[in-house]
Amino acid sequence: MKGEPHNAALAAAADTHVPALPAVVRTTPAAMAATLTGTLGLAAACWVIAVWQMHGMDMGTATQLGSFGFFIAVWVAMMAAMMLPGAAPAVVRRARAGGVRAVPLFAGAYLAVWALAGLAVYPAYRPHGTLAAGAVVIAAAVYEVTPLKRHFRRRCRDSIRSGFRFGLCCAGSSLGLMAMLVALGVMSVTWMAVIAMLVLAQKLLPPRAGVDLPLALAITGLGIWIILAPSSVPGLTPPMM
Repeated sequence: MKGEPHNAALAAAADTHVPALPAVVRTTPAAMAATLTGTLGLAAACWVIAVWQMHGMDMGTATQLGSFGFFIAVWVAMMAAMMLPGAAPAVVRRARAGGVRAVPLFAGAYLAVWALAGLAVYPAYRPHGTLAAGAVVIAAAVYEVTPLKRHFRRRCRDSIRSGFRFGLCCAGSSLGLMAMLVALGVMSVTWMAVIAMLVLAQKLLPPRAGVDLPLALAITGLGIWIILAPSSVPGLTPPMM
């Protein structure tokens, strides 16, 4: 008789609809490793696609974008190649919090933000001169040290459940660097690689004045160099100009 209350309490506890394990526990190390490998593998594949699509298209500041469909296809591949490596920690955090099934939606929404950026670039872009390119580079250097840039950079390192919101924060953080890419050679594999390395470093490393300020000064120096001696900047102008 004395055991009946105890058994009744166990039955009542078993009858409560408590989830057995949260998603964070069910996500195994193997699944996390697969998520990271898949993200980086997709980025690598997009590098191959982007380089193949951009072959012969780079004309420096005189680059033509081609048809809308062609440009968007190249742009999406470029953005996936450049941005997914830096987003890998966030993708892994999302898998840990919501399970591996949450990853495609998160990554897809993140890349959708960059695709929308391409929709803005296409109608605004025109082949331009080196003076305009230098001015954009200097403006990008100024943006690197603004409070708005620091805000978006901090947010881009936070754990954000929405891939779209995460993408907006990262786009705000990389706005100046992406403007540099468009101004210097939107179809340039060289500039694409340089900007991608800077974006990756800023996503993975904490903000430090000892690093960020010299980078802004270096970008400013590049802008001045472009304005004063554009012909000496490799790949800025096509050979016939």
